[in-house]
Amino acid sequence: MDPLQAYMIWQGEKSAPRNQNPLRLGQYGYKSFSQSDEDGIIQEIFFRIGTGDKTFVEFGVETGLECNTALLLMQGWSGLWIEGDEKSCSKIKSTHKPFVDDARLSIENAHVDRDNINQIISGRYAGGEIDLLSIDIDSNDYWIWSAIDCVSPRVVIVEYNASWPPSATITVPYDPNARWNGTNLFGASLGALAKLSDHKGYKLVGCSLSGVNAFFVRDDLVEDKFFAPGSPREHYEPPRYCLAKMPAGHPPMIGPVVDVGR
Repeated sequence: MDPLQAYMIWQGEKSAPRNQNPLRLGQYGYKSFSQSDEDGIIQEIFFRIGTGDKTFVEFGVETGLECNTALLLMQGWSGLWIEGDEKSCSKIKSTHKPFVDDARLSIENAHVDRDNINQIISGRYAGGEIDLLSIDIDSNDYWIWSAIDCVSPRVVIVEYNASWPPSATITVPYDPNARWNGTNLFGASLGALAKLSDHKGYKLVGCSLSGVNAFFVRDDLVEDKFFAPGSPREHYEPPRYCLAKMPAGHPPMIGPVVDVGR
């Protein structure tokens, strides 16, 4: 699909009556460095709940030029990126050198599984709260989130499989060697992730309009700041993967910036 067509679909969904409720997140989305509209949704969530020490952990970042925390890094946040591809990690060390050099960005070249994830995260954050955890590995996402107990994120973003209906509570079986094969057999349904979130003390507060990412906020921070009920049926967005091709204006690039408003 032509990027302009994708953009028009996105604008149409943003302005749909369903998304005009001010508590819904869809209308606030925009793309800077994220795959589609996640950057804007992340900004809106933290506008509502505030931030702690502005820390993040994200895995599945590839080269770091299109991920959920690149914009936060540009805004002064710090954190840990975990990526399994060695070449991608080498590229990050080059393109993101200013952030690596001042210790705001740590990079771990590793394939995560439920046995090593806590140890890897603890290398940078051991216990306590972080602001954001973002999970996108197209396979064991459900099982990895289930295993993480070394930190308490304020917000969790997990890719869900929108080809499965929101009422389904299914996930691919756990396989530490699993890699995405390019088909729609990956990850977990929104219903499965919502059920897990209840167990871990989080509420589903929205999904990206592309039908890719689900957003969860820790129970103690939700209050009346998001659209309720936080059910999979209420927040499900169907697969609109064409929106990942929305034009961003210019190709993404990371580099040093100066915040003159401080």
